[in-house]
Amino acid sequence: MKQTLLSAVLLLGLLGLVTSACGDPLRERIKERHAATASDDAAEMEMGESSSSPVPLPAGARFEHDLSYGTDPQQRLDAYIPAQAKAAPILFMVHGGAWMLGDKATSPFVSNKVAHWLPKGYLLVSTNYCMSKHPNPLEQADDLARALAFVQAKASSWGGDPGKVLLLGHSAGAHLVSLVTADPRIVTSQGGAPWLGTISLDSAAFDVVEIMQGKHHGFYDRVFGKNPAFWTDTSPYHRLTTAPAPMLAVCSTKRSDACPQASAFSAKAVKLGGRVVVLPVDMKHGELNKELGLPSDYTTTVEAFMRSLGLP
Repeated sequence: MKQTLLSAVLLLGLLGLVTSACGDPLRERIKERHAATASDDAAEMEMGESSSSPVPLPAGARFEHDLSYGTDPQQRLDAYIPAQAKAAPILFMVHGGAWMLGDKATSPFVSNKVAHWLPKGYLLVSTNYCMSKHPNPLEQADDLARALAFVQAKASSWGGDPGKVLLLGHSAGAHLVSLVTADPRIVTSQGGAPWLGTISLDSAAFDVVEIMQGKHHGFYDRVFGKNPAFWTDTSPYHRLTTAPAPMLAVCSTKRSDACPQASAFSAKAVKLGGRVVVLPVDMKHGELNKELGLPSDYTTTVEAFMRSLGLP
């Protein structure tokens, strides 16, 4: 993992700094990110297997790369479109990376999901969002909302159904999809419309207030700061005031915080009349992401939730 990071930094040094209106030079983001998360298993897989090689597509499928949903270079998304798509359901995916790193084309995030669901007739979208060494999750949630509104507007031209969108996020991306699910006004304020449901893959940040008031990884201070009001605003648990869209909260039993946080969010949603199903899985944080789409009871259970929403 360290060798991969060093190679990336050296390469960026040769190519020059890549800058963005949303954040800091990419080389600095990588170094800062590594220092901030050296002991954090929640971010380890994002650094270790970051291949962005092209994903093989089934015959007749097509790939639209780096579509712009905003003015910043980081506000881009990819679309994987099945052959002869007609009213195709849409899996809208948001990558992780501790809110500071990651990419829509990272192989562990994309490959198995594309290989599994594209042949089933799903249209898959993978989006980036603005990142920096001091990220703002509220602005990132706005990015997600803008990207979703863009996809809903483009869906028909791709052969997709804008009314059959399912959100899926991992790690930091799971936090972001959970946040907009808890408070869909984030999406509607950016021109987006309601969606069918949400799958959260191992977010341990449903209640940011609880995290910040207890012992936590150092990088959380960089992301969520010291203002308790900001902790509340970035907490899906605290933003939840009405029944949310149906949700599957997958959590790793190998982490001490993921399932308790998911369960507390689910209990509150149920009291409000919503449906949030908690799925504990005996896998590591990164495995829950990478192995979704491979033949397994895990993938089968996730698909059962999808079918409960009327999806194929």
